[in-house]
Amino acid sequence: MAHSWCALSALHSRLEAHIERALEAAAELSVREYSVLDVLSEQHDGEGGHLRMNQLADVVVLSQSATTRLVSRLEERGLLVRYLCPTDRRGIYTNVSDDGRKLLERARPVHDAALREALQEAAKRPELAPLVTAVRTLGPASKPV
Repeated sequence: MAHSWCALSALHSRLEAHIERALEAAAELSVREYSVLDVLSEQHDGEGGHLRMNQLADVVVLSQSATTRLVSRLEERGLLVRYLCPTDRRGIYTNVSDDGRKLLERARPVHDAALREALQEAAKRPELAPLVTAVRTLGPASKPV
């Protein structure tokens, strides 16, 4: 069990480091920043279409305080905008700005290509190959990895 966990951790670290370098070089974004923009870009005006800060924190796997700081930095860069929830004045929502959407459009192919490259490299390592296969089979049919 411990060997499997170590392999999974190694795969995650390799993927994240490779994607991080590519995103930083092409779009001046970290993996976490990209993840926040990506998740928030999927919001919609329908039922349950917007995430509160604690929900966003759960999705991007950060503490609520770290998520709030990250959102503030992205807002300072003009990539996100916050506004009051129209039905609950205590709630604050965050949307991707036009500049944020443009940057995300530029970064998404970089992210996806870096992920494919990192998976290809990891698949060459016998201890990681089964995990790479599992990752590739888990993705939705519309977004092959």
